[in-house]
Amino acid sequence: MANGDAAVEAGGNGKEEPAARQASTFAELGICAELVEACDAMGWKEPTRIQAEAIPHALQGKDLIALAQTGSGKTGAFALPILQELLSNRQAEQSFFACVLSPTRELAIQIAEQFEALGSAIGLRCSVLVGGVDRVQQVLSIGKRPHIVVGTPGRLLDHLTETKGFSLKKIKYLVLDEADKLLNVEFEKSLDDILREIPKDRRTFLFSATMTKKVNKLQRACLRNPAKVEAASKYSTVDSLKQEFYFVPADDKDCYLLHVLNERQDSMIMIFVRTCESTRLLALMLRNLGLKAMSISGQMSQDKRLGALNRFKAKDCNILICTDVASRGLDIQGVDMVINYDIPMNSKDYVHRVGRTARAGRSGYAVSLVNQYEAQWFVLIEKLLGKQIDQRKVDRDEVMILKGPISDAKRIALTKLKDSGGHKKRRKAGDDDEEVEDYSHSKRPKSFKKSNRR
Repeated sequence: MANGDAAVEAGGNGKEEPAARQASTFAELGICAELVEACDAMGWKEPTRIQAEAIPHALQGKDLIALAQTGSGKTGAFALPILQELLSNRQAEQSFFACVLSPTRELAIQIAEQFEALGSAIGLRCSVLVGGVDRVQQVLSIGKRPHIVVGTPGRLLDHLTETKGFSLKKIKYLVLDEADKLLNVEFEKSLDDILREIPKDRRTFLFSATMTKKVNKLQRACLRNPAKVEAASKYSTVDSLKQEFYFVPADDKDCYLLHVLNERQDSMIMIFVRTCESTRLLALMLRNLGLKAMSISGQMSQDKRLGALNRFKAKDCNILICTDVASRGLDIQGVDMVINYDIPMNSKDYVHRVGRTARAGRSGYAVSLVNQYEAQWFVLIEKLLGKQIDQRKVDRDEVMILKGPISDAKRIALTKLKDSGGHKKRRKAGDDDEEVEDYSHSKRPKSFKKSNRR
């Protein structure tokens, strides 16, 4: 959509209807008093654009395909109509009322937390079914007959096939959050199997920051004459996000990274890398330089991943190094900057990564470190966004002053990884506890300036 204007397509006819005046309160959208109070308690004073566009259609009982920028309040846009239906029809005792599917464990847990916060005053019960967590505890949670089930496709399917008495044959709502990811091949079989286990007579919501027109896959999800809501251009970033890139030699990328970090010493920063192995190596190297950095990757246990996220949210550390496992949907308050240390090969992943900052109307900064081998991928990102990203220049001599300290820090990090069994080995429980001890006792050294030249 040009200029990011919101538009709604009714059904499948592809005709755009004129956009109505955006509601300024949740009450104007038709949200009931109990849920308006819950929104106020969460600090949601007025609906976001996607909430204002999607909620009226959902309250009218329509299926939805909703496209909005990450950080725009998609969870509230589907959670509020579901909770209102649960309340309005006096179905507070109806268990397994809605099922929400997410591509990542962390996003599933976050969605459940928002449901529980919105439904705290009405006794809402919510169950989270994700991998990496004790199944016995999940079975006990299912036994409490929750109203809302939130999960990843694989673990949800495991429980549907193996947990006695668990069924979703009476659910009224199915939500696919980050739907473009869930419609990919890696989830295809699990999603097909789940769809066979739930009733066709239901309401289906597809929400995402990016969406491709894979009509056959949307038909497989059994949408019935859906309203299509777009609160952004197909692939876009928010206007409050400043984006720049450095063109750097591959061998000197660490020097440019430290230069950027030195300029933003007090900021909350997320650094994205391509592999799980790189997360820990980079975290160790930065901690050896005195920075408070932690890593999160798929090689960590679920408890440790959540622990690292919670420490970052609590600002116990200000740098979180992660793979794309953390780029989808997570709402971490106060992230000032995103650094793309490795440029994603899939251009859409860039949109999700930089969406961790500049959320809910706040400003943010995203910087990419592009080496000679990644330039082609970065050009594709610019093509997807429909604009050129500004290049930032820096005095190379100033940056290369950092080469010596970085080489020492990286050598120590590699030695530590080797001593612990190699960074490709799945991490043991104690590894993460050791990281906490490392950065909690570290002191931030003075930035390396030209006066440090030897």
